[in-house]
Amino acid sequence: MKGVQFVALRDVGDPVELAATYEREGADEIVFLDISAAAEGRDTLLDVARRTAERLFVPLTIGGGVRSADDVGRVLRAGADKVSLNSAAVARPEIISRSAERFGSQCVVASIDARREADGWRVFTRGGRTRTELEAVSWAQECVRLGAGEILLTSIDRDGARTGYDLALTRAVADAVEVPVIASGGAGCAEDVREALSTGGADAALVAGILHDGLTTVHDIKAVLRDAAISVREAA
Repeated sequence: MKGVQFVALRDVGDPVELAATYEREGADEIVFLDISAAAEGRDTLLDVARRTAERLFVPLTIGGGVRSADDVGRVLRAGADKVSLNSAAVARPEIISRSAERFGSQCVVASIDARREADGWRVFTRGGRTRTELEAVSWAQECVRLGAGEILLTSIDRDGARTGYDLALTRAVADAVEVPVIASGGAGCAEDVREALSTGGADAALVAGILHDGLTTVHDIKAVLRDAAISVREAA
């Protein structure tokens, strides 16, 4: 499913087949985020995780509907390499520390959905439905202090808009933490990915809709990055 600003979701195909296709094209990692799982009270899609892990050689991150460290363990046993924590981490921050202690920080991704407000960026949970009192940059720092090994940072304002990543948001968080930051929300072309990695300071960029709709390919994105002297992994 893919939408705009986390709503108007539409079916874009079988996730397992899409993951395999993007890996063949050179994707360095596959991320599945069930953004409506928390709001609808559903568990994460373990069957999808298992079927995808059987096909992939690149790392797989799964998020959505994970509510405890035990859930993190179940997702990892299903074949995921990393687990993304969002709404549950805001409600019970100890899930980050407990998961990191049990499975290692390298498995724990703090997923932060942020919307621009007058005083900066506000954290939202439950698939962008619920406003919190958390400020995005300080919450990212707290997640890292608790043990998160990575930050997946999504701009709700830019999600699905294809107007480019929120570079100010990405840069602010990247400058504030010492773990990798993945920019998400807003990719409209390969140049947007280049800007996220250079101007935005991100370590990686999540791309969805423009690949699903055939507007570009992983190969073409990497060609733009290579031309900009950004190191990329070559496809096998």
